[in-house]
Amino acid sequence: MPIKTLIMGAAGRDFHNFNTFFRGNEDYEVVAFTATQIPDIEGRLYPTELAGNLYPKGIPIRAEEELTDLIKEHGVEQVIFAYSDVPHEYVMHKASLVIATGADFRLLGTRETQVKSTKPVVSVCAVRTGAGKSQTTRRVSLILREMGYKVAAIRHPMPYGNLIRQEVQRFSDYEDLDEHETTIEEREEYEPHIDNGVIVYAGVDYEKIVRQAEQEVDIVLWDGGNNDFPFYVSDFQIVVADPHRPGHESKYYPGETNALLADVFVINKVDTADPDNVIQLRENLRQLNPDAIQIEAASPLFVDDPEAIRGKRVLVIEDGPTLTHGEMAYGAGYVAARRFGAAEIVDPRPFAVNSIAKTYEKYPKTGPILPAMGYGDAQMRDLEATIEKADVDLVIVGTPIDLTRVIKINKPYQRVRYELQEIGQPTLAELLEKKFGKKK
Repeated sequence: MPIKTLIMGAAGRDFHNFNTFFRGNEDYEVVAFTATQIPDIEGRLYPTELAGNLYPKGIPIRAEEELTDLIKEHGVEQVIFAYSDVPHEYVMHKASLVIATGADFRLLGTRETQVKSTKPVVSVCAVRTGAGKSQTTRRVSLILREMGYKVAAIRHPMPYGNLIRQEVQRFSDYEDLDEHETTIEEREEYEPHIDNGVIVYAGVDYEKIVRQAEQEVDIVLWDGGNNDFPFYVSDFQIVVADPHRPGHESKYYPGETNALLADVFVINKVDTADPDNVIQLRENLRQLNPDAIQIEAASPLFVDDPEAIRGKRVLVIEDGPTLTHGEMAYGAGYVAARRFGAAEIVDPRPFAVNSIAKTYEKYPKTGPILPAMGYGDAQMRDLEATIEKADVDLVIVGTPIDLTRVIKINKPYQRVRYELQEIGQPTLAELLEKKFGKKK
């Protein structure tokens, strides 16, 4: 009899693990996915078109709160943990819960889940959400293009809509973003690449995705999500670490895995971090992976009109995942508000409505900053309403995109921009050229 299996996830790694290991595998029967971190995922179905012939009715996606009931109801024999950026202790609490029901608790590794590309793969991952993967990936894409290579960024999944339509997605312009009805979280990752002239792939089936990308590029650039490890076998793995959170590189799953796999560490944000924390992080990374090269970098901030901020009462909006499961109390917008002389950073929590208020309840470590949550139309409207209610002079937008493309901001606002700048040597350009050489 096939082993009855349940996969714990968040609409990303869980689907990938299923596709690469369980789909078509008659030794296992996946009875359900559970979902967390992402709102409104549970209650849906992983459709038979993606699940394969063994699952003519598809696979239900249920809330993680139902985990133990599902194990008992279906006689589940093993549970696969398949989501990211959680403390090691959290993983073992889930393991204890599962084991207490009588089921096995399992993590799938790189051998079972990484797809081999026919093209070289450069991956950019991190030890925590919000460390600076996005600007590092953009920097790497520009370097590879300057070396003469055609590059596509394949982004870690964020399939929050119609899963069948999202099986393989290709984005080359803003019209593609509109056609696929992308969320704020997706746009934050895709738009900056498109602005740089880099094609972005994403979706659900990452075997099919990479096979399509291989048809038009010389090098595949894996753009990781959270602190997950790559879906593809990497020829060169860059891992970003954050000196604002020293110690986290060995305390979170699977960020520590990335640290152990790294060819290069980028220690980002050294311009805004405590120097003692930078020193501590260097040593921590050296202890974890003494063979990896360390690069220090900054993410300097730019706004169109710094004087517009001075003396104002401001509402700061930051990238949502950085504040939520990334557990950062602030980001680039907050730093810019302080640096450019805001009189007050107004706490948005008294103005939060509906799903935004629930986000603060779920993630109480979030500071007096507004996370740009937008996993669907309803949440985007809640974000819009919260901004409208806020009693402020100015809005500072610290997200990587122009939010006014997807919501209305009926107040003066300033966008904060930031890109990666390496400090000293070696540089990413030197290391990438040494690894791949310039295209002849």
